[in-house]
Amino acid sequence: MPDYQKQNKLLSGTDGSVYVNGELLTDLASFEAKVTGTFEEASFVGDYGTYNRYMGFAIDGTITLNKTMSRGARLIGNGFKTGIMPDIKVIASIKNPATGASERIELLGLTFSEFGLNFENKKLLTEALPFKAVDYNYIDQI
Repeated sequence: MPDYQKQNKLLSGTDGSVYVNGELLTDLASFEAKVTGTFEEASFVGDYGTYNRYMGFAIDGTITLNKTMSRGARLIGNGFKTGIMPDIKVIASIKNPATGASERIELLGLTFSEFGLNFENKKLLTEALPFKAVDYNYIDQI
């Protein structure tokens, strides 16, 4: 029998949230984080295949904000000048209000790699904060 309520299982970015060091980013426009496996290739004489040996993982992503304040400068501007980078933890979540299911991930040892100011006439401003992280923990999974 068909499931006529499939649409209620779909997730929407509108129901996402990001906290940086416990502070909700109310000016959030988009969030992306990905964990990528690092592999080293190996080959053997007499074997035409290429083998991949898992060596670890890397985490990177971007938080994009609707520009309402100098958030990037406030988070890391002083760290760039002093060489003492702040300890940053991010928790990102997406929740399905129809089902109550949620996916939450905690990113640890996060380092933002850039911030700045740019603008274009008659355009709303956004601020992209690319980052790398050291570790992650899934708090909830759907």
